[in-house]
Amino acid sequence: MESGFYVQPCEVYGDNKCDEVVGLDLNLSSMSCLPFSSLSTLENSSAVWEIPFIDETRNLKRVKLENSADESIVSTNYSLYSGSGSMYTGGFNSLSRIQIRDHISAYTRRYMAAEAMEEAASTFLGGEPEEEGSGDGMKLVQKLISCAEAVACRDKTHASALLYELRTNAQVFGTSFQRVASCFIQALSDRLALVQPLGAVGVTTKIIGVSSEKDEALHLVYDICPHIRFSHFVANTSILEAFEGESSVHVIDLGMTLGLLHGYQWRNLIDRLASRTGRLPRLRITGVGNSCERLEAIGNELKLYAQNVELEFEFLALESNLENLKAEDFSLIDGEVLVINSILQLHCLVKESRGALNSVLQTLYELSPKLMVLVEQDSSHNGPFFLGRFMEALHNYSAIFDSLDAMLPKYDTRRAKVEQFYFGEEIKNIVSCEGPARVERHERIDQWRRRMRRAGFQPAPLKTITQATKWLEKNASEGYTIVEDKGCFVLGWKSKPIIAASCWRCS
Repeated sequence: MESGFYVQPCEVYGDNKCDEVVGLDLNLSSMSCLPFSSLSTLENSSAVWEIPFIDETRNLKRVKLENSADESIVSTNYSLYSGSGSMYTGGFNSLSRIQIRDHISAYTRRYMAAEAMEEAASTFLGGEPEEEGSGDGMKLVQKLISCAEAVACRDKTHASALLYELRTNAQVFGTSFQRVASCFIQALSDRLALVQPLGAVGVTTKIIGVSSEKDEALHLVYDICPHIRFSHFVANTSILEAFEGESSVHVIDLGMTLGLLHGYQWRNLIDRLASRTGRLPRLRITGVGNSCERLEAIGNELKLYAQNVELEFEFLALESNLENLKAEDFSLIDGEVLVINSILQLHCLVKESRGALNSVLQTLYELSPKLMVLVEQDSSHNGPFFLGRFMEALHNYSAIFDSLDAMLPKYDTRRAKVEQFYFGEEIKNIVSCEGPARVERHERIDQWRRRMRRAGFQPAPLKTITQATKWLEKNASEGYTIVEDKGCFVLGWKSKPIIAASCWRCS
């Protein structure tokens, strides 16, 4: 039976060659496109090949290639693509176990890429009415993936031609599929402009600055999407539990609430503290960020806000990058309880060496906080291969753009700003940047668990799933879900995880 997809994965990552110039189709005849060019002869073999792999849900699956002739495969000669243009010819028996394992691993990655594309297409097209042209949408998916492969191979001629065709079909005010495609098209265009010719090493990078449009889009995301407000709710609920029985609490806010003006998270915390009976505790907040002026502006607003409810409050501004933080930078007082708040911040430190993040986590551990709140995107956008990252991002952001359909009308300019200047900027960073410029390095909650444990932290399971569910019912559109995962809360859209919140304590 014919497959609906055809992919030619081609990975380039800090190397001078196109590593995977191969084809993939889910029907058997396409086996001729694999690195073992004569493996199409498997169609004449009775051997049964089983290639196990694990998908993103960690369910074991198998791909079975059943054939109808004798087992002469063991004596079949074939060619092996070496990646540099040379060919090696020999019998099957002459292959080492490593070569066989490499072949199985390569095929597994390609099949997973095709499955990811199918899932992304399903997310895109599943909710679209037929009159919107699901057939055209499928063609757009296939063409978008083909363009990503051409960009990965640094084939500027082919990629440029595909980008020209794609731009005519991707509309900023179109279907969710067309809108997210427009962001990926721009990201691919940016990457194509940055890559060096074949034969050079690596990919050049550029630093993406913060624009006024992105700043406005951030505030719109806060107002429209539940992602950030959910993070603040879970964090504040956990911090209030840490307040119990304490007279003085110090909160260190890494990134100072994403740079949002007015300190929304801490206004909410002050309100919830003021609603309590009895003597109010003393609250200190240290805001960490790159702009002392903005930090001071937020701090002054919070001081006035706290005065209105007669809460003893102090604000400290610490202008610093997270990578440069030292334990002595914080004015700690004996007897006060310390809480660390990190909302969508630490993924920017997940670099190839891992050294920057490990150093920051060690510094935070040295502060001996009673509680550390960690909220990060629950997605896998930091894989070593460009095409894999592209497919993961396509799947993830398709769900996010689909959720925006449930919250805003089709031609609402606010939605266009959120998509193009907030999520679109994330997509561009994931797809078009490499090295230090690539800061949107989102990873799964399981990876954060391992990382936090290695740094010495122990999990402090969240216990307020009932409160979180009630909050979601009041503050988010139907389709959003909250699930508890090993003591963490995961906010998702129609079963697709988006944000994961967890709490940690020093062992």
